[in-house]
Amino acid sequence: MKEKINNNIQIKNKRATFDYELLETFTCGIVLTGTEIKSIRLGKASLVDTYCVIESKGVWVKNMYIAEYFYGTYNNHIARRDRKLLLNKKEIKKLENAARNNGFTIIPTRLFITDKGLAKVVIAIAKGKKEYDKRNSLKEKDDRREMDRAFKR
Repeated sequence: MKEKINNNIQIKNKRATFDYELLETFTCGIVLTGTEIKSIRLGKASLVDTYCVIESKGVWVKNMYIAEYFYGTYNNHIARRDRKLLLNKKEIKKLENAARNNGFTIIPTRLFITDKGLAKVVIAIAKGKKEYDKRNSLKEKDDRREMDRAFKR
């Protein structure tokens, strides 16, 4: 019997929740090469400045950084290449309709490894926040922190 892989890789896009209001999320697979999955398992990936586009009836993640695998040879991958996301037609249609609206975008929020060892990406339909919304988010965060401090005393 095959042993379960214990992997706690959780790569998050922390900037996404600050810059965007997340409306709906989808969990999808991602097409990777051998050296890319090895780098992700080592935690050598980043979702900063990444976004998704819909091209030729598929969803692609752009500008996602996965470091080159240290032990990779001439087969090593390109760090910031476009990668295809695996979604069904119904989900792609829903994302396409949302992205067509002005002010909405599709952004990856989290990259993780499942119990089976597969890489998954959580993408979200997001609406950009205005400057005053960001200030309100910071104020709420500070208020929560102060309440936690007062409660612990």
